[in-house]
Amino acid sequence: MRTIAVINQKGGVGKTTTVANLGTALAVAGRRVLLIDLDPQTHLTLSFNVEPDASRPHIYDVLSGGESVNRAVHKVRKNAWLISSHIDLAAAEMELVSVVGREVILRDALAAMKRKFDFVFVDCPPSLGLLTVNALTAVEEVFIPLQPHFLALQGVGRLFETIALVRDRLNPKLSVSGILLCLYEAGTRLAAEVVQDLRQFLEKARGTEVPWADARIFDTIIRRNIKLAECPSHGLTIFDYEPRSNGARDYARLAKEVLGELEARDEPAAPEVGAQTAPEPRPEDDAAEAPSKPDDSGVIVTIA
Repeated sequence: MRTIAVINQKGGVGKTTTVANLGTALAVAGRRVLLIDLDPQTHLTLSFNVEPDASRPHIYDVLSGGESVNRAVHKVRKNAWLISSHIDLAAAEMELVSVVGREVILRDALAAMKRKFDFVFVDCPPSLGLLTVNALTAVEEVFIPLQPHFLALQGVGRLFETIALVRDRLNPKLSVSGILLCLYEAGTRLAAEVVQDLRQFLEKARGTEVPWADARIFDTIIRRNIKLAECPSHGLTIFDYEPRSNGARDYARLAKEVLGELEARDEPAAPEVGAQTAPEPRPEDDAAEAPSKPDDSGVIVTIA
């Protein structure tokens, strides 16, 4: 079982979008996937058309000790399960401040899980507080969605410091395995320059003891796509909302890459500085794509 925290303390970079759509693509590929919404904003919960109310056990109940993690797991589609969030989670950090072992509550809860999964993804809040530390303590891998802008790159350094601290003190198995470029605009030179700076930074870490020594930038890039922004408002993933959009193609490709099944002919990939790239379609062009009809499962995506 691969346990992965999707984390970036900067908001709006694609964390929830990645957890929802990468998780769905892996589920369509036949993998059993558990998605955990650890953000009080409940965006991952809403992305699966689940109301974040108190009528069913959620992640706050698990962290506060009020419910078993097994009762909080709910199936949202074939091969995909969700532990939903709730606004009460916003108070969890203050409520747990005096609890002994508060940093490992999620880890201990997942250890008691009866169901077996191939992937567990944790959608982290946009902060580096106790909830995020719980996520980092409970997993073995970290995926970092990153918008290729200068200020977003600056924040990665602080995030790496937190990951290193958690590995040193709480979770020696923790490592950064991948950085995912989201909201990518291929027509800008800035994006390619940020990618080059990031590659150079990671290359300097090779052979060291830092948690990101073996991290890589995913070949797959997630292009800026209006359909990805629209689908959560309908309680749908991109594969249910617009399976022929660029967003669906990008996340299907990412799933192949995570599974180690990516072929060289699969596109797109992050270009080098100076590379000539076709301009990204404008939102109005993307909105004009011909609507497609899902198959019986409501999904049009194939991952060999």
